[in-house]
Amino acid sequence: MMKKIALLYMGGTFGCVGEPLTPMPETEFLPKLQNTLPAKYQVDCLAAPVIKDSSACSAADWLLLVQYIQQLKVRYTYFVVIHGTDTLSYAAALLARFLGQSCHVILTGSQYPLLDIQGNVPRVFTDAADNLYFALEQVSRKPAGVYLAFHQQVFHAQSVMKMHTTELDAFKGIEADQDFPVYKEEISVQDDIIEQAMSFNLISWQLQPQPVEHLIKNLGLLQDEPPHFLILQGFGTGNLAVNQAVIECLQKFQHKGCLPVLATQVPFGSMDQRYAVSSWVKQANILVNNTYSNADLYAKALQIYLKYPSCEQRYQDWSTQP
Repeated sequence: MMKKIALLYMGGTFGCVGEPLTPMPETEFLPKLQNTLPAKYQVDCLAAPVIKDSSACSAADWLLLVQYIQQLKVRYTYFVVIHGTDTLSYAAALLARFLGQSCHVILTGSQYPLLDIQGNVPRVFTDAADNLYFALEQVSRKPAGVYLAFHQQVFHAQSVMKMHTTELDAFKGIEADQDFPVYKEEISVQDDIIEQAMSFNLISWQLQPQPVEHLIKNLGLLQDEPPHFLILQGFGTGNLAVNQAVIECLQKFQHKGCLPVLATQVPFGSMDQRYAVSSWVKQANILVNNTYSNADLYAKALQIYLKYPSCEQRYQDWSTQP
């Protein structure tokens, strides 16, 4: 017999109505959502601590969600989260790193709303119901951990990227049935962690082909007040044209508490240090991305930022954290 599932609603297109689309207040939407669920699922529909457009979400919002799930674990083992698709992969990666394998969680969303324009009955053409029912079906079948379900596919949460703006088959990643080094440990989220996360500052630059002098100039814009992490998305396997001035800029960032991280803008495939890039990386003492997606890179940086107070400690722990 299926155990009861906590269905947490966090907003997004899934709960929008009208034309143009606007969010239906959760007090109105949740009863309608409950009424659309097949009787075979034992589900409690609950409002997440924060309900907003996913493009406006930040680390503190997702940590509040983690904290809420940790509180609900005394009553539930299975959780399905409805979330907007814009930052769905970021939410999934963060939940994976903070919940580990402490419970069963699947995040999902939709490209179209669940209800019609008037908000009275299910929409004729929508992927919302299919994605939700599929997530409810899968959450008790997968091993403990965090996953993302979309368009009849279940992915490991840390591996997912949104690859299309409007198609129903919008996400790609490593499928849940494939071997994957998931993050196993749970991190208890207290109020002080959430407050600290509000100060977390990360900048990610997708570098473009241009003279190295422009890179130096752009790096100079950040010298007075650098972020906690500066992600440099290079080409191919992480290739990036640099000179001694660039290396010195990156070294100055570290002295000011900023950790530069070399990544790649290529969606799939790992970083590779066989090329000339490796020599300057060592000289600059820059970190190299070892995560499985841009979203997981964000989640890892946040995790290490919250764990250690100093830049030196964060640097040393980077390579030991999966």
